[in-house]
Amino acid sequence: MGLSNFADKQIYTLVDSGTEINTNITKTTVISGNGTDLTDITTLQKRAKRKTISNKMILSLIDVAKAKGDTERIQAYWNAYHCQSSIVSKDGKLFGKYCKNRFCTNCLAIRKADIINRYYPTLKNWNEPHFVTLTIKAIKHQSLKKYIQGMNRAFDMIKARCKKRHQREKGIQLIGVKSLECNFNPKYKTYNPHFHLIVPDKETADLLKKEWLIQWKDNKILFTSPRAQHIRKVENLERDLIETIKYGSKIFTEPDLKKKGDKTIPPMVYAKALDNIFSSLANKRLFDRFGFNLPQQPPKPSKSKMVHNFDEWIFEPCSNDWVNIKTGEILAGYTPTPELEYLLTNGINNSLH
Repeated sequence: MGLSNFADKQIYTLVDSGTEINTNITKTTVISGNGTDLTDITTLQKRAKRKTISNKMILSLIDVAKAKGDTERIQAYWNAYHCQSSIVSKDGKLFGKYCKNRFCTNCLAIRKADIINRYYPTLKNWNEPHFVTLTIKAIKHQSLKKYIQGMNRAFDMIKARCKKRHQREKGIQLIGVKSLECNFNPKYKTYNPHFHLIVPDKETADLLKKEWLIQWKDNKILFTSPRAQHIRKVENLERDLIETIKYGSKIFTEPDLKKKGDKTIPPMVYAKALDNIFSSLANKRLFDRFGFNLPQQPPKPSKSKMVHNFDEWIFEPCSNDWVNIKTGEILAGYTPTPELEYLLTNGINNSLH
């Protein structure tokens, strides 16, 4: 007997026996945090946009993981797909649970905001902060994981050397924040893992570039180029801090990087390349600080509580928005731009071709 038929039989049995069915059961749920103001339409629409992008992108990533037979990543992608699919509102605030995956755009936005709030007060006191990019030569995906491990070891060795010099009063102390990121070049089918860093001054920036080039030179063979390393003065600290904490990869990649400024060429999402990047970055720390500690923060009190008489909202992909399951009301009133709609419909490539 099917489940539906079984359920019908059970209901009819209760009716026939005169048993009353309680239709007034009070539903309860647990909410945490401060919630999002339901009147903040701008924030809600940004969240709906990120959810729309995530859903489309992650379905393609699931297809890629299935083709590879990677069951662990399939589950992780599904977790991200369902993140914020069901949310509740109570007393004018919106609440939901987060998956905290690196490929969930809403969770990334929260993580970025948290890092900015914690690090900005310290970094703004640096006298002349500089933005640094350290990279290696472009590589194929078969070597990506190995070279990412090599980059982390290389940076650790640089820190160890400079620490010893500083202890002997023969060099400056290395201080800064860094993040690990990887881009995909669809024209050459190559990957470019690199570090973004913010350091307190140009002296530190120049030292890091010098040591990086030394570290990647072996028997006169250069595994990177001096021209590929970049240093510039920070003019907008918040913008550069955001640039530093992009967490892994740009979701959108132009088909031809040399025509980056050509607005007539639509961007493209390369799902298989993204999966290769996410797989290679798995279990790697993507953002870190070195040479300094943040001020001690008091522990945040738990704000979880049980509530009832709340509204439930379900994200409907066809509407690109959350819908109230009782009233049918739309939450954010979000509508994708024609450009984004075209990209999400026609611009997701599951191959590398």
